[in-house]
Amino acid sequence: MKLVGLLDSPFVRRTFISARMLGIPFEHQSLSVFRNLAEFHAINPLLKAPTLVLDDGELMVDSTQIITWFERIAPAGKSLMPADEAAFRRCLQFVGYGLAAAEKSVTRYYETQVRPEDARYPAWIERATGQIRDTYALIDRQVGDTDWLCGAAPTQADITVAVAWRFTRFSAPGLVDDSDYPHLAALATRAEALPAFKAADFS
Repeated sequence: MKLVGLLDSPFVRRTFISARMLGIPFEHQSLSVFRNLAEFHAINPLLKAPTLVLDDGELMVDSTQIITWFERIAPAGKSLMPADEAAFRRCLQFVGYGLAAAEKSVTRYYETQVRPEDARYPAWIERATGQIRDTYALIDRQVGDTDWLCGAAPTQADITVAVAWRFTRFSAPGLVDDSDYPHLAALATRAEALPAFKAADFS
């Protein structure tokens, strides 16, 4: 299998890390949907990252769908979702929070750094900024006293939340500060020390 997309995308990165942590072998092809438009289009005319090219040549898109597939084909006993019902529900909640923060951070990035300055909509930027901060405040209040969000080991919740946090810090320096979300920042630091995260590092 081949995973296509840049690791500075939170959606590509969470997919890459998930595959590593589930022990699924894959090749990573680092292509931009902007700078490598023609090459990416030849692989997937939808121009959507991440794209997963399966061994039979079929394509999958959307990080959540790809990760769901990874869970299905992972080696026996491997999963990034808790078996306990309450922990499973909590994990899904945090995945949703992390995805919301990532999506709004991407929106803000395009509005402030890609869209021409004379075409930007300040009220929309302000709205996205508030949503990012409010989402991280919600997460920070619920981190808890354990190392990981949903049990003794890192789960998809930790991956998604930590990846979103790193992307926000990378794409909008100064927008959020560790001191404002200390529990979340500490969680992200623990996650970034994991081998799968280090393998997906970017600058």
